[in-house]
Amino acid sequence: MTSLRITGGQVLLAADGLVPTDLSMGDGRIESIGGGGKGMALDASGLLVLPGIVDIHGDAFERQIQPRPGVDFPMGIALRDTERQLLSNGITTAFHGVTLSWEPGLRSVDSWKALLAALEAESWTCDMRVHLRWEAYNLDALDTALSDIAAGRVHLLAFNDHTPAIMKKLKDPVEGAKYSGRAGMTMSAFTAFTDRIASRASEVPAAQERIGAAARAAGLPMCSHDDESVAVRTRFRALGAHICEFPVAEEAGRDARAQGEHVVMGSPNVVRGRSHLNWATAAVMAEAGVCDILSSDYYYPAMARAAFVLMDRGVFDLARAWAMISANPAAAAGLTDRGTIEVGKRADVVLVEPVERRLVATIAGGKLAHLTAEGAGRLTVG
Repeated sequence: MTSLRITGGQVLLAADGLVPTDLSMGDGRIESIGGGGKGMALDASGLLVLPGIVDIHGDAFERQIQPRPGVDFPMGIALRDTERQLLSNGITTAFHGVTLSWEPGLRSVDSWKALLAALEAESWTCDMRVHLRWEAYNLDALDTALSDIAAGRVHLLAFNDHTPAIMKKLKDPVEGAKYSGRAGMTMSAFTAFTDRIASRASEVPAAQERIGAAARAAGLPMCSHDDESVAVRTRFRALGAHICEFPVAEEAGRDARAQGEHVVMGSPNVVRGRSHLNWATAAVMAEAGVCDILSSDYYYPAMARAAFVLMDRGVFDLARAWAMISANPAAAAGLTDRGTIEVGKRADVVLVEPVERRLVATIAGGKLAHLTAEGAGRLTVG
């Protein structure tokens, strides 16, 4: 039985682009495209009806867990608030970039365990998944990571190595204080701690081999993170990482695309017109064909806005721009049941006002998950 219809909108279809048509949804899927159906209806006249957004890398949830250094809130509260933010920004599938680091505090193994437990303790409307950002020097937590991968608690693995950068930043008192504060340690204690961590550099390659093998055995998609060169990209490709996220060197991204791999960059970069770290400009790389996926990175509202920014720049049409936040990340993550509006796929849809680009409604898995006051006025039952 059809549970929800979207009527009168301009629907972005996978094969045909924007088409004035209706959608009927039931049992969490798109049942039909065209007229017909009964029950609750949402009038989308004058609105764009677009595929739900797939965020392959987002860590803004950390601000709900620890809004200030050393100020922590329970995981359940943090994730419930995060889900509301996701759905209100049209994100229907979210890969939480959970950093499993040697750092105490926010990114520690205890925080990792608590977050996984909180995700599993409730049923969520947004499909919230785990993107394990494995810190290369976190050797003491390797068995934990391997166990969680084998248990199916991880949905994507990324090879991270922020240790050299952290060591460098500790020489600056202001920058160093950010890390020591996040860890809840004094600067001197944190510096001594990182020195001990860095002394195990020779053990890192073998650990990366082990976790890569575990991810391959589990069939997980894998990313390399902040690739600084083609050589680095080649090394992680050999471990099974066929997604290149946030390449520092443009040639690393170009090499990935030449190999048919996906390249991820941040939507905030597109919206702001530059990287907050003064790295490559994502919009330019997208237009050059180097970047094919945009993620929220650290700011959920940037995703939908970034697609429209790309369209407004004149190189992309809406279909190609929106694919960077829907179809392309879904394909990279191996999620063949979403990312486009097609019969039989998940009923993940967002309704957007096309002039001011306001999000009016989000449907996730066929459920009306977010509705503005404007959207409520468009809802009828019949």
